This record gives sequence, structure tokens and C-alpha cells, in this order.
Amino acid sequence: MSKNLFDLSGRVAVVTGGTTGLGHAIALGLAEAGADVVPSSRRLEQVEKAAAEIEALGRRSLRITSDVLNRASLQALHDAVLKQFGKVDILVNAAGITHKGATLEVNEDDWSRVIETNLTGTMRACQIFGSTMVRAGYGRIINIASLTSFVGFYKVAAYCASKAAVASLTKVLAIELAHTGVNVNAIAPGVFPTPLNASLIQGTPRGEELILRTPMGRFGRAEEIAGAAIFLASEAASFV
Repeated sequence: MSKNLFDLSGRVAVVTGGTTGLGHAIALGLAEAGADVVPSSRRLEQVEKAAAEIEALGRRSLRITSDVLNRASLQALHDAVLKQFGKVDILVNAAGITHKGATLEVNEDDWSRVIETNLTGTMRACQIFGSTMVRAGYGRIINIASLTSFVGFYKVAAYCASKAAVASLTKVLAIELAHTGVNVNAIAPGVFPTPLNASLIQGTPRGEELILRTPMGRFGRAEEIAGAAIFLASEAASFV
């Protein structure tokens, strides 16, 4: 295989949740592979920091905040990227939250907030950016699923349900858009400590058990997810 199959030079990528955790690592990885990358999240100071890191790699970026709970903010992000770059080739949906609590006692507002963010927020971004990709006849959508897409984790039912649904949404979109030139895939990471889950897994009995169940006997490092995203965003994944 020619290594240039993985070259993202000339591509424009948007990463929701791209300023912290796995989304941040993916944003940097896509930039290192050659793409211009727009990392977006709710907090301007985090957006500015991540955009500066991408520019330091010699790529172009934008400083636009967005909230996946707010369709208008995602539309504004989309419009700003299109105005600046003229296209969008790659969308990574990495915005996510969790909530820990006994399922029989979970507050419906907490449940809805997780589902709205992780599942409906992903769907919103897929609709807004995917429609433009379909018109262009080219696109790569990468959703961030989870181990919890496939197995149950203790006292995080809303998160598990949302990520199982993200996996299902990804499959349906992949089928619907395959003929348009837009490929839709998901990455289901193993256990990576991030700001989202660090308090649940670092130095806790749950964390110790997860390490015991992980063949390498350690947690993943954020930068170790970038390769999968680069592959799925590239020409090497043209039939995936």
C-alpha cells in the first residue's frame, strides 16, 4: 500500500468535542496527517487553545464554539467552515457526557441530557454536515461509540444506552449514504482516561477491574486513538 493513501492534505475536518479528551487527540492526529482541522466545543478558551495547536502544526483552523444541544450553533459552525474553506470533507462526532447513578433512581433530566448530547447531538451534526457532504459527493463521518455500545457498565445506563444507539445510528447512516460517496463509521475505544471519566476509573476499584479485563493490562493513551481516525478519514478507507 502506498503511504499517500493515508495523506489528508487538502482535506477539511470538523471535530465536535475536539478540544478535550479523545476528540482533541483525534483533531491533532488529523492535522498531523495533513488536514485543516476545526476543533469545536462550548468553551472559547479551549477552542482557542486547540486551534492554536493545530496552526502550530502548519494547518489552518477556526475558532468557533458550538453546543451539540443547540442545532443553530452547529449550523453556524458548519456555515463558518464552509465560508472559510469552501467545503467540509471529514466530520468527527466526539462530544459526549456521562452521568453515574443507579438506573432505578436516575433523574429523567439527567437521563435526557446524556441522550440528547451523545445521541441526538451526534444525529444533528450528521444531518447538518452530512447533507453538505452528500451534495459534494464526498465525505467521511466518524462517530465515537464506546465499549458500552456492546456491554453494560455499572450505573451508567444513560451513557451505555446512548452509545449503543450511536453504533446503531452509524450503521443506518452508513447504509443510507454509501451510494453518495459519504462513508460513515464509528470508533469504539477501549478504556481511555479522559476528563469525562477519570474520576470513575483512576485509582478506583472499577478502574482496577477494567485493567484486569484489558489484555494489555493498562489504559489507552489518548494519542493511540488517532491512527484509527486517520485511517477512516483517508482514501485507505474508501470501501469501509
